[in-house]
Amino acid sequence: MNILVLGSGGREHTFAYQLAKSKRCKNLFVAPGNDGTAAIATNVALSVTDFQAIEKCVVDNKIDMVVVGPEDPLVLGIANFFKETPTLKRVKIIGPSKRGALLEGSKERAKEFMLQHNIPTAAYASFTSESLNAGKEFLETLKAPYVLKADGLAAGKGVLILQDIEEAKTALEEMLGGKFGDASNTVVIEEFLDGIELSVFVLTDGKNYKILPTAKDYKRIGEGDKGLNTGGMGAISPVPFADETLMQKIEERIVKPTVEGLKKEEIDYKGFVFIGLIKVGDEPFVIEYNVRMGDPETEVVLPRIKTDLVDVLEATYEQNLDILPLELDGRAAATIMLVSGGYPEAYEKGKEITGLEKVNDSIVFHAGTTNKDDKIVTNGGRVIAVTSLDLDYKKAIVKSYQEIEKIQFEGMYFRKDIGFDL
Repeated sequence: MNILVLGSGGREHTFAYQLAKSKRCKNLFVAPGNDGTAAIATNVALSVTDFQAIEKCVVDNKIDMVVVGPEDPLVLGIANFFKETPTLKRVKIIGPSKRGALLEGSKERAKEFMLQHNIPTAAYASFTSESLNAGKEFLETLKAPYVLKADGLAAGKGVLILQDIEEAKTALEEMLGGKFGDASNTVVIEEFLDGIELSVFVLTDGKNYKILPTAKDYKRIGEGDKGLNTGGMGAISPVPFADETLMQKIEERIVKPTVEGLKKEEIDYKGFVFIGLIKVGDEPFVIEYNVRMGDPETEVVLPRIKTDLVDVLEATYEQNLDILPLELDGRAAATIMLVSGGYPEAYEKGKEITGLEKVNDSIVFHAGTTNKDDKIVTNGGRVIAVTSLDLDYKKAIVKSYQEIEKIQFEGMYFRKDIGFDL
């Protein structure tokens, strides 16, 4: 089988790493990829939202399956494009339809879906520039902290959590005034839920589902979970507090109603549902849906799946997930993200990375790297994820930190407290 992975980050390198291990994977392509994917696949220089270029790549390379990594092409309707384009109809594309992708593409739509299908979530209301004053009045009914979310995709930066009511009102005005472009034409304000977060990943074929390993990621740049939000500074799997009782609640109250809701609404959905959850006391609530795998959670979830990933994804497309046994690695996984100095604000690229060949007890997943003059150099804010497996997550964390000591690049930064709060 010839397979194309769309994307360029650590998530996509992890997909490529798992797919390359399959005996069923004949030729593997990643578009646009990075220096890590170049070592195990053929990188193709194209944009993940250039559907015509993707069509040409698929036809030219006789691609049988496409795995969509990031959210942008899904929200723009790449799954629909494949179904409607004669040359692509035979290709197995893993990712939801445009309607399905609205669960991530619109915070308001996600909230409406949750309410309609009785899925527990925070109370909320949506506002536009025309209802700005009503939005400020709604803020007055809430207690601090105040949560404001841009309705559309804002590259992970569209969520603000503020302590001061006047600051929240100003932020609402700025967001509706175009702070995040079209993404904040509508702003969702919701009550703040106080608890501990975790991520549950579900693979569904539209009828059946499999719950994948749980994960917890760390979004803040600073230790002690302080500072600016990032794309993710590390993750662990499984989540130690996600015991059998909690997982039973999550499956019955959230996973099943989500999949049933997709069926009831006749939404074509063959792909991943990433459910961002918060445990308040002993009860799970949904913070958000994403319609693809997370990053860096993918770097700890996929390495724990022992079943051939090609078989798993094919069963998803063919709607045979119910008869596929999913075998998991009993070990825990931990990943630590190495980032460029200055990230998530301004940072420099082109810094040479050394020592990667010395890492022998962990898996190195490239996130923002490229090759320049036969040297591996930084090419993004998040640069490298170092993933380790061991009997428990604490041992896996220690192993990752030990291996990180072998890697260097100018300005390299990483959090030294990933998993220490559990």
